[in-house]
Amino acid sequence: MGFMSKNGLVINLVLFLGLTLCTSLVFGGNFYQDFEVTFGDNRLKRFGKAGNLLTLSLDQVSGSGFRSKKEYLFGRIDMQLKLVSGNSAGTVTAYYLSSEGATHDEIDFEFLGNVTGQPYTVHTNVFTQGKGGREQQFRLWFDPTEKFHTYSVLWNPSMIIFLVDNTPIRVFNNHEAKGVPFPKTQPMKIYSSLWNADQWATQGGLVKTDWSKAPFTAYYRNFNANPDHASATTAFTSGASQSQVLNAWNRRRLRWVQKYFMIYNYCTDVKRFPQGFPVECKF
Repeated sequence: MGFMSKNGLVINLVLFLGLTLCTSLVFGGNFYQDFEVTFGDNRLKRFGKAGNLLTLSLDQVSGSGFRSKKEYLFGRIDMQLKLVSGNSAGTVTAYYLSSEGATHDEIDFEFLGNVTGQPYTVHTNVFTQGKGGREQQFRLWFDPTEKFHTYSVLWNPSMIIFLVDNTPIRVFNNHEAKGVPFPKTQPMKIYSSLWNADQWATQGGLVKTDWSKAPFTAYYRNFNANPDHASATTAFTSGASQSQVLNAWNRRRLRWVQKYFMIYNYCTDVKRFPQGFPVECKF
């Protein structure tokens, strides 16, 4: 790429990443053609001839949800969301990939609402062969209810990367060689739902849903699925050594998020694992 100096390296790397990321974020999904309603009936609404905007609503009777018609085995999935505003305590907006069956695999984003003015909790998890328990939770560095933001899952045979506006917040690496199962054989569909979970979602269930604020509404737009996991991964790994998952720029971004915005990590929960942490936490 013709890097001539340290400053030039930084500038050109940023330009390269920007171009590559823009390429991977060409949105082309259609909520009419690509998805089907799972529950909630008329609480799910689709808008526009191109079908690029969808809303889910929750009231005291029911929530709502949808799933993709297609299954995906690896790739990059992008969705822009604007979360429930105001007093969203007790509500959960879930956006995840999942296969079916008792030994299903799953890659989760869950957005746990809060009382007005308090931050959302972004809950992430990875299930392999029907077992989860790999939770990491974050706050966000912006208000996710004011405008749309892009939430992405980049999944290939070596890793899963959770991204918010192209910033990596979590990496789950393939450590099958160390005896840790990794989701790589079961195709998954994309799911999303808005539902009431006030028994646990907000402050451990202490804050209940205020139904006088219903209906609660979450907004979706610009879905994109890129099954070419190799090209979708390039921006994050270009320049990394074989022992590194992310390139230098994205390793710095990941450290920044985990230092300032992570609020829970199962790999540091001594009370939960008094006999020792799970194997993958050692790497």
